[in-house]
Amino acid sequence: METPEGLRAILADPAGAVIGLDFDGTLSPIVPDPDAARIHPRGPALLARLGERIGAVVIVTGRPAAKAVEYGSLAGVPGLVVLGHYGLERWEAGTLTAPPVHPGLARVRAELPPLISGIEGARFEDKERSVAVHTRQAAQPQAALDALRDPVAKLAAEAGLAVEPGKFVLELRPPGVDKGMALSAFLAERAARSVLFAGDDLGDLAAFAAVRASGLPGVTVFSGSAEITVEADIVVDGPDGVMDLLGSIADAIGS
Repeated sequence: METPEGLRAILADPAGAVIGLDFDGTLSPIVPDPDAARIHPRGPALLARLGERIGAVVIVTGRPAAKAVEYGSLAGVPGLVVLGHYGLERWEAGTLTAPPVHPGLARVRAELPPLISGIEGARFEDKERSVAVHTRQAAQPQAALDALRDPVAKLAAEAGLAVEPGKFVLELRPPGVDKGMALSAFLAERAARSVLFAGDDLGDLAAFAAVRASGLPGVTVFSGSAEITVEADIVVDGPDGVMDLLGSIADAIGS
């Protein structure tokens, strides 16, 4: 397969490159319990190698930024920036910055657990600045998700929140932020000359679109399953494939 233009640009000018990565399903395998997710064993060392070789490594995730750092053992990665909650939070050099918590979250924290109580296997997750409902553990995950879609959307609208769908998950979060906006702002901040973004779920599509809209030599990497149809420059087999790709980039750049 021919090397995509964006990847050639990264290898030719690593100092101008930004490598952006989702966390769950990209750096970490998807697991039934989100709190049990941990980065691929090769991840911390590979990201540290890249952090020393390219302009910037940024993780853009729906998770709280500090959780991604903890679950990824990432505190020691040189120059790493983590944009959590789709860009609402920023972790950099051990410092976390974020706006106040959206007032509508208090209502959904109170009303969402009773709403999902009748769906066996549905799980409520509190992410501090957003909340989520997971149906991965239900006997029929897709049917459970479909049953919850309308009532969850109604509650979110009443609370002034947006719904971010994913693989067997509905996340309620503040409106006006997404991974594409977060990535675009970061590319401008760093005056990037090339960009790669890797992701695995519906929430990553905005970041893929941001790569295409940036006008930069860019490459999109899809690490998800066939359940989601995505146009991407490179398709890899989950976090194992992401690690192989990142390793090949680090090796090609050299010391």
